Amino acid sequence: MYKQYTGIFFIASGVSVLNIKTSFDGGVLRLLFEGELDHHAAKKAAAVIEDSINIYLPKSCVIDFAKLAFMDSSGIAVILKTYRRMNEICGKISVENAGRQPLRVLDAAGIDRLIKISTEA
Repeated sequence: MYKQYTGIFFIASGVSVLNIKTSFDGGVLRLLFEGELDHHAAKKAAAVIEDSINIYLPKSCVIDFAKLAFMDSSGIAVILKTYRRMNEICGKISVENAGRQPLRVLDAAGIDRLIKISTEA
């Protein structure tokens, strides 16, 4: 099933580029990450996510890493900040389509103890 993304946010810092596409349907905020989530892009990515949560107040937030090529430990901070914000509004968060490299970072941090993580199909 294809989702219509309504918001597209382009974050370019230094050599890294990250796009975040957002969609909201049926109480679910979906965030599709494309590119690289590193320390250059993390602060702006967290702000985009927080703004989207504040606008839609979703019941669930799905972070989709299907097109994420790279993530460092700064991505963990972005996910944890999203987790805390969703908890404040009694919502849930999950990460979908985590590829090999981002999954290694998520596993090393033990994020799966807090958040449901699914891998690429």
